[in-house]
Amino acid sequence: MKLLFDQNISYKIIEKLKGHFPDSIHVREAKMQESSDREIWEFAKTNSFTIITYDSDFSNLVSILGHPPKVVWIKSGNNSTDFLTNLLMTHADIIKEFISSKEYESIGCLELLNMKIV
Repeated sequence: MKLLFDQNISYKIIEKLKGHFPDSIHVREAKMQESSDREIWEFAKTNSFTIITYDSDFSNLVSILGHPPKVVWIKSGNNSTDFLTNLLMTHADIIKEFISSKEYESIGCLELLNMKIV
């Protein structure tokens, strides 16, 4: 699974997830940290990445342009890298199925929501 982490997520997550998603990169590695969402979208599409983001703009692009690329939209607010790592590892099977299963080929955006109860 090739995941492309958006600039609003720490690049440090790549190392933490390499066991689950070994072909993942951060926009920083692609030298796209200053790129527009549309440029990141095109890079992901051309290189067969799924975008992981906190940004609703990528969900909007799926609505307008369709997919690929697919998008995993993290709807839990900006959290620590450890929190996000745990969230993605907890849902790794769902993410992998969303990306590769024929059953979900018509769905372009997976929304992950994890509420913290205080």
